[in-house]
Amino acid sequence: MTAGDRTADYDFELPVDRIAQTPASRRDESRLMVVERASGRIEHRTFRDMVDLVPAGDALVLNTTRVLRARLLGTRASGAPAEVFLLRAVAGEPDVYEAMVQPGAKLRPGRVVHVAADFDVEIVGDTGRGTRTVRLRSALPTEQAIERHGHVPLPPYIGRGDVATDAERYQTVYAREAGSVAAPTAGLHFTPELLAALEARGVRRVDVLLHVGAGTFKPVEVDDPAQHVMHEEWYSIGEDAAAALGAVRAAGGKLWAVGTTTCRTLESAAAEDGTIPARSGETRIYIRPPYRFRAVDRLITNFHLPRSTLIMLVAAFAGYELTMRAYREAIREGYRFYSYGDAMVIL
Repeated sequence: MTAGDRTADYDFELPVDRIAQTPASRRDESRLMVVERASGRIEHRTFRDMVDLVPAGDALVLNTTRVLRARLLGTRASGAPAEVFLLRAVAGEPDVYEAMVQPGAKLRPGRVVHVAADFDVEIVGDTGRGTRTVRLRSALPTEQAIERHGHVPLPPYIGRGDVATDAERYQTVYAREAGSVAAPTAGLHFTPELLAALEARGVRRVDVLLHVGAGTFKPVEVDDPAQHVMHEEWYSIGEDAAAALGAVRAAGGKLWAVGTTTCRTLESAAAEDGTIPARSGETRIYIRPPYRFRAVDRLITNFHLPRSTLIMLVAAFAGYELTMRAYREAIREGYRFYSYGDAMVIL
Protein backbone atom coordinates (compact mmCIF):
# COMPACT_ATOMS: atom_id res chain seq x y z
CA MET A 1 0.00 0.00 0.00
CA THR A 2 1.13 3.55 -0.65
CA ALA A 3 0.80 6.53 1.67
CA GLY A 4 -2.78 7.78 1.68
CA ASP A 5 -4.35 4.38 1.06
CA ARG A 6 -5.36 3.80 4.70
CA THR A 7 -7.63 5.79 6.96
CA ALA A 8 -4.88 5.94 9.60
CA ASP A 9 -2.72 7.86 7.12
CA TYR A 10 -4.99 10.85 7.72
CA ASP A 11 -4.45 11.02 11.46
CA PHE A 12 -2.70 14.00 13.02
CA GLU A 13 -2.28 15.32 16.55
CA LEU A 14 -3.99 18.67 17.06
CA PRO A 15 -3.66 20.64 20.31
CA VAL A 16 -7.13 21.30 21.68
CA ASP A 17 -6.50 25.04 21.81
CA ARG A 18 -6.11 25.10 18.00
CA ILE A 19 -9.80 24.22 17.51
CA ALA A 20 -11.41 27.60 16.90
CA GLN A 21 -14.31 28.18 19.28
CA THR A 22 -15.22 31.60 17.89
CA PRO A 23 -14.74 33.26 14.50
CA ALA A 24 -12.09 35.86 13.73
CA SER A 25 -13.10 39.41 14.66
CA ARG A 26 -13.54 40.15 10.96
CA ARG A 27 -14.25 37.48 8.35
CA ASP A 28 -11.41 38.34 5.96
CA GLU A 29 -8.84 38.72 8.76
CA SER A 30 -8.51 34.93 8.98
CA ARG A 31 -5.09 33.59 8.07
CA LEU A 32 -4.63 32.06 4.63
CA MET A 33 -2.14 29.32 3.79
CA VAL A 34 -1.26 29.36 0.09
CA VAL A 35 -0.19 25.93 -1.21
CA GLU A 36 1.29 25.56 -4.69
CA ARG A 37 0.92 22.04 -6.06
CA ALA A 38 3.47 22.36 -8.83
CA SER A 39 6.34 23.59 -6.62
CA GLY A 40 5.27 22.36 -3.19
CA ARG A 41 5.78 25.91 -1.92
CA ILE A 42 3.76 27.06 1.11
CA GLU A 43 3.15 30.73 1.87
CA HIS A 44 1.37 32.44 4.77
CA ARG A 45 -0.97 35.32 4.03
CA THR A 46 -4.29 36.84 5.13
CA PHE A 47 -7.62 35.91 3.57
CA ARG A 48 -8.25 39.38 2.16
CA ASP A 49 -5.21 38.70 -0.07
CA MET A 50 -7.49 36.48 -2.17
CA VAL A 51 -8.13 39.58 -4.27
CA ASP A 52 -4.49 39.38 -5.42
CA LEU A 53 -4.56 35.63 -6.07
CA VAL A 54 -7.56 35.16 -8.37
CA PRO A 55 -6.82 36.42 -11.89
CA ALA A 56 -9.31 38.34 -14.01
CA GLY A 57 -11.28 35.98 -16.22
CA ASP A 58 -11.39 33.17 -13.66
CA ALA A 59 -14.58 32.13 -11.87
CA LEU A 60 -15.18 32.06 -8.13
CA VAL A 61 -17.79 29.34 -7.55
CA LEU A 62 -19.88 29.75 -4.38
CA ASN A 63 -22.32 27.45 -2.58
CA THR A 64 -25.30 29.64 -1.67
CA THR A 65 -26.93 27.23 0.77
CA ARG A 66 -28.26 28.68 4.01
CA VAL A 67 -27.89 26.95 7.37
CA LEU A 68 -31.12 25.97 9.11
CA ARG A 69 -31.49 26.71 12.80
CA ALA A 70 -31.75 22.96 12.96
CA ARG A 71 -31.47 22.28 16.72
CA LEU A 72 -34.90 22.31 18.34
CA LEU A 73 -34.71 22.11 22.13
CA GLY A 74 -37.84 21.26 24.06
CA THR A 75 -39.50 18.95 26.56
CA ARG A 76 -41.29 15.62 26.46
CA ALA A 77 -44.75 15.06 27.99
CA SER A 78 -43.04 14.24 31.29
CA GLY A 79 -41.30 17.62 31.31
CA ALA A 80 -37.89 16.01 30.73
CA PRO A 81 -35.62 17.67 28.15
CA ALA A 82 -35.51 16.54 24.53
CA GLU A 83 -33.76 17.57 21.33
CA VAL A 84 -34.79 17.27 17.70
CA PHE A 85 -32.03 17.91 15.16
CA LEU A 86 -33.51 18.50 11.72
CA LEU A 87 -31.52 16.93 8.90
CA ARG A 88 -33.57 17.66 5.79
CA ALA A 89 -37.10 18.19 4.54
CA VAL A 90 -38.87 15.11 3.23
CA ALA A 91 -39.77 15.72 -0.41
CA GLY A 92 -43.47 15.92 -1.13
CA GLU A 93 -44.51 16.01 2.53
CA PRO A 94 -45.11 19.54 3.84
CA ASP A 95 -43.69 20.24 7.31
CA VAL A 96 -42.12 16.75 7.53
CA TYR A 97 -38.39 16.36 8.15
CA GLU A 98 -35.89 13.60 8.75
CA ALA A 99 -34.28 14.25 12.13
CA MET A 100 -32.03 12.88 14.83
CA VAL A 101 -33.67 12.84 18.26
CA GLN A 102 -32.48 12.65 21.85
CA PRO A 103 -33.22 10.61 23.88
CA GLY A 104 -33.88 8.17 21.07
CA ALA A 105 -35.31 5.44 23.29
CA LYS A 106 -38.02 7.77 24.58
CA LEU A 107 -38.96 9.53 21.34
CA ARG A 108 -40.79 6.81 19.44
CA PRO A 109 -43.52 7.42 16.82
CA GLY A 110 -46.53 9.06 18.42
CA ARG A 111 -44.53 11.06 20.98
CA VAL A 112 -44.42 14.86 20.92
CA VAL A 113 -41.66 17.34 21.78
CA HIS A 114 -42.96 20.70 22.99
CA VAL A 115 -40.61 23.45 21.76
CA ALA A 116 -42.62 26.63 22.42
CA ALA A 117 -46.17 27.81 23.09
CA ASP A 118 -46.93 27.75 19.36
CA PHE A 119 -44.51 25.03 18.23
CA ASP A 120 -44.58 21.23 18.70
CA VAL A 121 -42.72 18.41 16.97
CA GLU A 122 -44.56 15.12 16.46
CA ILE A 123 -42.51 11.95 15.95
CA VAL A 124 -44.25 10.22 13.04
CA GLY A 125 -41.94 7.45 11.90
CA ASP A 126 -38.70 5.49 12.29
CA THR A 127 -36.45 5.46 9.23
CA GLY A 128 -34.63 2.30 10.29
CA ARG A 129 -31.25 4.04 10.06
CA GLY A 130 -31.11 5.72 13.43
CA THR A 131 -33.22 8.73 12.54
CA ARG A 132 -36.91 9.64 12.73
CA THR A 133 -39.40 11.39 10.52
CA VAL A 134 -41.04 14.26 12.37
CA ARG A 135 -43.87 16.67 11.63
CA LEU A 136 -43.55 20.31 12.71
CA ARG A 137 -46.76 21.81 14.03
CA SER A 138 -46.91 25.57 14.47
CA ALA A 139 -49.24 28.52 14.08
CA LEU A 140 -46.42 30.12 12.10
CA PRO A 141 -45.19 29.01 8.67
CA THR A 142 -42.66 26.23 9.25
CA GLU A 143 -39.58 28.21 8.17
CA GLN A 144 -40.54 31.09 10.44
CA ALA A 145 -41.05 28.73 13.39
CA ILE A 146 -37.62 27.15 12.84
CA GLU A 147 -35.99 30.57 12.53
CA ARG A 148 -37.67 31.87 15.68
CA HIS A 149 -37.24 28.86 17.97
CA GLY A 150 -34.35 26.85 16.54
CA HIS A 151 -30.68 27.05 17.55
CA VAL A 152 -27.66 27.35 15.27
CA PRO A 153 -26.29 23.80 14.76
CA LEU A 154 -22.67 24.46 15.75
CA PRO A 155 -20.42 21.46 15.15
CA PRO A 156 -19.71 19.12 18.11
CA TYR A 157 -16.08 20.28 18.42
CA ILE A 158 -17.27 23.79 19.33
CA GLY A 159 -17.72 23.24 23.03
CA ARG A 160 -20.37 25.82 23.78
CA GLY A 161 -23.98 26.63 23.04
CA ASP A 162 -24.86 29.03 20.26
CA VAL A 163 -25.05 32.76 20.97
CA ALA A 164 -26.68 35.62 19.07
CA THR A 165 -23.61 36.36 16.93
CA ASP A 166 -23.50 32.79 15.60
CA ALA A 167 -26.73 33.43 13.70
CA GLU A 168 -24.73 35.76 11.47
CA ARG A 169 -21.19 34.37 11.60
CA TYR A 170 -22.07 30.70 11.03
CA GLN A 171 -23.61 31.78 7.73
CA THR A 172 -21.95 33.02 4.56
CA VAL A 173 -22.75 36.59 3.51
CA TYR A 174 -24.21 35.21 0.27
CA ALA A 175 -26.38 32.45 1.81
CA ARG A 176 -29.83 32.25 0.21
CA GLU A 177 -31.71 28.93 0.20
CA ALA A 178 -32.15 27.25 3.59
CA GLY A 179 -31.38 23.54 3.73
CA SER A 180 -28.00 22.89 5.36
CA VAL A 181 -27.25 21.67 8.88
CA ALA A 182 -23.60 22.79 8.65
CA ALA A 183 -22.05 25.83 7.03
CA PRO A 184 -19.93 25.62 3.86
CA THR A 185 -17.12 26.98 6.00
CA ALA A 186 -14.60 28.12 3.37
CA GLY A 187 -17.17 30.73 2.38
CA LEU A 188 -17.36 32.19 5.89
CA HIS A 189 -14.20 34.24 5.20
CA PHE A 190 -15.71 36.33 2.40
CA THR A 191 -17.07 39.81 3.07
CA PRO A 192 -19.28 41.82 0.69
CA GLU A 193 -16.32 44.17 0.20
CA LEU A 194 -13.97 41.34 -0.76
CA LEU A 195 -16.49 39.89 -3.20
CA ALA A 196 -16.96 43.35 -4.73
CA ALA A 197 -13.19 43.81 -5.06
CA LEU A 198 -12.87 40.45 -6.84
CA GLU A 199 -15.70 41.38 -9.20
CA ALA A 200 -14.05 44.75 -9.91
CA ARG A 201 -10.87 42.87 -10.74
CA GLY A 202 -12.72 40.93 -13.43
CA VAL A 203 -13.36 37.71 -11.53
CA ARG A 204 -16.70 36.14 -12.41
CA ARG A 205 -18.93 34.94 -9.58
CA VAL A 206 -20.94 31.76 -10.19
CA ASP A 207 -23.49 30.47 -7.68
CA VAL A 208 -24.31 26.79 -7.21
CA LEU A 209 -26.10 24.94 -4.42
CA LEU A 210 -25.40 21.95 -2.18
CA HIS A 211 -27.26 21.41 1.08
CA VAL A 212 -24.72 20.19 3.63
CA GLY A 213 -25.83 17.15 5.65
CA ALA A 214 -24.80 16.00 9.11
CA GLY A 215 -22.76 13.24 7.49
CA THR A 216 -20.08 15.83 6.73
CA PHE A 217 -18.86 15.35 10.34
CA LYS A 218 -18.94 11.55 10.22
CA PRO A 219 -15.41 10.14 10.55
CA VAL A 220 -14.21 7.27 8.41
CA GLU A 221 -14.28 4.38 10.88
CA VAL A 222 -13.01 1.56 8.65
CA ASP A 223 -9.32 0.87 8.00
CA ASP A 224 -9.81 0.91 4.23
CA PRO A 225 -11.34 4.24 3.09
CA ALA A 226 -12.90 2.46 0.11
CA GLN A 227 -15.23 0.65 2.51
CA HIS A 228 -16.68 3.88 3.90
CA VAL A 229 -20.33 4.56 2.98
CA MET A 230 -20.63 8.15 1.81
CA HIS A 231 -23.54 10.31 2.93
CA GLU A 232 -26.01 11.75 0.44
CA GLU A 233 -26.51 15.47 -0.24
CA TRP A 234 -28.74 17.41 -2.64
CA TYR A 235 -27.13 19.76 -5.16
CA SER A 236 -28.17 21.96 -8.06
CA ILE A 237 -26.43 23.83 -10.87
CA GLY A 238 -28.81 26.11 -12.76
CA GLU A 239 -28.82 26.93 -16.48
CA ASP A 240 -27.25 30.36 -15.93
CA ALA A 241 -24.50 28.92 -13.75
CA ALA A 242 -23.73 26.16 -16.26
CA ALA A 243 -23.53 28.71 -19.08
CA ALA A 244 -21.22 30.95 -17.04
CA LEU A 245 -18.92 28.06 -16.14
CA GLY A 246 -18.77 27.01 -19.77
CA ALA A 247 -17.98 30.55 -20.91
CA VAL A 248 -15.13 30.91 -18.41
CA ARG A 249 -13.66 27.59 -19.46
CA ALA A 250 -14.00 28.42 -23.16
CA ALA A 251 -12.07 31.67 -22.60
CA GLY A 252 -9.27 29.81 -20.82
CA GLY A 253 -10.25 30.78 -17.29
CA LYS A 254 -9.94 28.62 -14.20
CA LEU A 255 -12.67 27.49 -11.81
CA TRP A 256 -12.05 28.25 -8.12
CA ALA A 257 -14.20 26.06 -5.87
CA VAL A 258 -14.98 27.80 -2.58
CA GLY A 259 -15.07 24.84 -0.23
CA THR A 260 -15.35 21.09 -0.44
CA THR A 261 -19.13 21.36 -0.92
CA THR A 262 -18.69 23.44 -4.07
CA CYS A 263 -15.99 21.05 -5.21
CA ARG A 264 -18.32 18.07 -4.74
CA THR A 265 -21.09 19.90 -6.58
CA LEU A 266 -18.95 20.64 -9.63
CA GLU A 267 -17.36 17.21 -9.75
CA SER A 268 -20.76 15.52 -9.35
CA ALA A 269 -22.12 17.31 -12.40
CA ALA A 270 -19.04 17.32 -14.63
CA ALA A 271 -18.85 15.12 -17.68
CA GLU A 272 -15.71 13.16 -18.56
CA ASP A 273 -14.52 15.98 -20.82
CA GLY A 274 -14.89 18.54 -18.01
CA THR A 275 -18.03 20.22 -19.30
CA ILE A 276 -20.52 21.10 -16.57
CA PRO A 277 -24.20 20.91 -17.55
CA ALA A 278 -27.15 22.26 -15.59
CA ARG A 279 -28.06 19.45 -13.25
CA SER A 280 -29.63 18.73 -9.88
CA GLY A 281 -30.13 15.67 -7.70
CA GLU A 282 -28.60 13.66 -4.90
CA THR A 283 -24.87 13.04 -4.83
CA ARG A 284 -22.80 10.52 -2.91
CA ILE A 285 -19.57 11.44 -4.68
CA TYR A 286 -16.56 10.34 -2.64
CA ILE A 287 -13.35 12.09 -3.62
CA ARG A 288 -10.16 10.55 -2.28
CA PRO A 289 -6.76 9.62 -3.72
CA PRO A 290 -6.46 8.70 -6.50
CA TYR A 291 -9.05 10.87 -8.22
CA ARG A 292 -8.96 12.74 -11.53
CA PHE A 293 -10.56 16.17 -11.17
CA ARG A 294 -12.64 17.13 -14.18
CA ALA A 295 -14.01 20.52 -13.16
CA VAL A 296 -12.10 22.15 -10.30
CA ASP A 297 -8.84 23.98 -11.00
CA ARG A 298 -8.28 25.74 -7.65
CA LEU A 299 -9.62 24.94 -4.19
CA ILE A 300 -10.27 27.21 -1.21
CA THR A 301 -10.93 25.27 1.99
CA ASN A 302 -10.58 25.24 5.77
CA PHE A 303 -8.52 22.79 7.83
CA HIS A 304 -10.47 19.58 8.42
CA LEU A 305 -10.83 16.82 10.98
CA PRO A 306 -8.40 13.87 10.93
CA ARG A 307 -9.72 10.67 9.33
CA SER A 308 -12.48 12.63 7.57
CA THR A 309 -13.64 12.42 3.97
CA LEU A 310 -12.89 16.16 3.73
CA ILE A 311 -9.16 15.85 4.38
CA MET A 312 -9.14 12.95 1.91
CA LEU A 313 -10.70 15.24 -0.73
CA VAL A 314 -7.98 17.82 -0.08
CA ALA A 315 -5.32 15.11 -0.41
CA ALA A 316 -6.83 14.02 -3.72
CA PHE A 317 -6.50 17.61 -4.99
CA ALA A 318 -3.14 18.65 -3.53
CA GLY A 319 -1.49 15.24 -3.24
CA TYR A 320 -1.23 13.23 -0.03
CA GLU A 321 2.32 14.19 0.99
CA LEU A 322 1.85 17.92 0.34
CA THR A 323 -1.47 17.95 2.19
CA MET A 324 -0.07 16.35 5.32
CA ARG A 325 3.01 18.60 5.19
CA ALA A 326 0.73 21.64 4.96
CA TYR A 327 -1.27 20.42 7.97
CA ARG A 328 1.90 19.89 10.01
CA GLU A 329 3.06 23.38 9.11
CA ALA A 330 -0.35 24.85 9.99
CA ILE A 331 -0.12 23.29 13.45
CA ARG A 332 3.45 24.56 13.90
CA GLU A 333 2.49 28.05 12.76
CA GLY A 334 -0.51 28.32 15.08
CA TYR A 335 -3.32 28.23 12.53
CA ARG A 336 -6.86 27.87 13.88
CA PHE A 337 -8.67 24.72 12.73
CA TYR A 338 -12.14 23.61 11.64
CA SER A 339 -15.34 25.58 11.00
CA TYR A 340 -14.45 28.92 12.61
CA GLY A 341 -10.76 28.50 11.84
CA ASP A 342 -8.37 29.70 9.16
CA ALA A 343 -8.25 28.84 5.46
CA MET A 344 -5.97 27.45 2.80
CA VAL A 345 -6.01 27.90 -0.95
CA ILE A 346 -4.52 25.24 -3.20
CA LEU A 347 -3.17 26.49 -6.51
